[in-house]
Amino acid sequence: MEVLFVGLGSIGTRHLRNLCQVAAEKGIEVQADALRSSMRPLAEDVEGLLRAQYVSYDQLGHYDAAFITNPTHLHAHTLAELAGKVDCFFIEKPIFEGTGYDLEQLGLGPDQKAYVAAPMRWCGTFLALKERMPSLKPYSARVICSSYLPDWRPGVDYRTVYSAHKEMGGGVTIDLIHEWDYLVDLFGAPLEAYNFKGTYSHLEIDSDDLSVYIARYPSLLAEVHLDYFGRTYRRTIELFCKEGTVTADFGAGTLTLENGAVIHCEEPVNQRYLREMAYFLDYARKGEGESINSPAMAQKVLGLTLGETM
Repeated sequence: MEVLFVGLGSIGTRHLRNLCQVAAEKGIEVQADALRSSMRPLAEDVEGLLRAQYVSYDQLGHYDAAFITNPTHLHAHTLAELAGKVDCFFIEKPIFEGTGYDLEQLGLGPDQKAYVAAPMRWCGTFLALKERMPSLKPYSARVICSSYLPDWRPGVDYRTVYSAHKEMGGGVTIDLIHEWDYLVDLFGAPLEAYNFKGTYSHLEIDSDDLSVYIARYPSLLAEVHLDYFGRTYRRTIELFCKEGTVTADFGAGTLTLENGAVIHCEEPVNQRYLREMAYFLDYARKGEGESINSPAMAQKVLGLTLGETM
């Protein structure tokens, strides 16, 4: 299986390592190339996983799969350059920085196999919650993802990363698109949603660091709070039901049921990415039709995240 990586930052490197691990477990031989914006030295173990490194699209051949893991604002250009050269795409979230892109023109029509990253859907705690959703009838959902941007990448100046810059596709509104992605997976699209966002903290960034939503579904209301400045990491969804509150705490890896019973789903964070990679490899090699998170769906969720209607 010949695979291309466009972008080898922290998330691209994670996906490369996971690809090689999962492929080995499945008995799949992988030849991985990288298209890079510079030839700065890579970690020794990462370098050893690559067959070749390129700096120009003209140097590339045809690939069974390609991982688009460069900055969000470069995704559209990258996809246009690779149109017709890749059988199946893995596109890091969010798919774009805005919704004004024509998927057909970028080569992402219905016949092009593609999956947009949605790792929260593969988290053990979320899987445990989703398994129990058919028996729950929540009146209200409250979602929060609060974390401190300078702590995201130890040893890296947060002011230099894409998250800090609006023109690079940064900002908490789309950086934390995971929350809306899993909400839509659980409940579908809301009937209507309202969003307020902006830059309110001391952080030296020009992207939004706070985004708050209220959304109406046929049978419940949902609140969503996203921020870059919470000093204590919180990532939870609370479902207020007739018999009590169900709380999925993704940081702690626990699911608390209406009766107070706690289901423990603790696992290394990378486990969700390994599950996601296993799905993608199966889809790339044998899957037919749209993936479970197609570009069309990802673009609709992005529109919802940005305060547009689905």
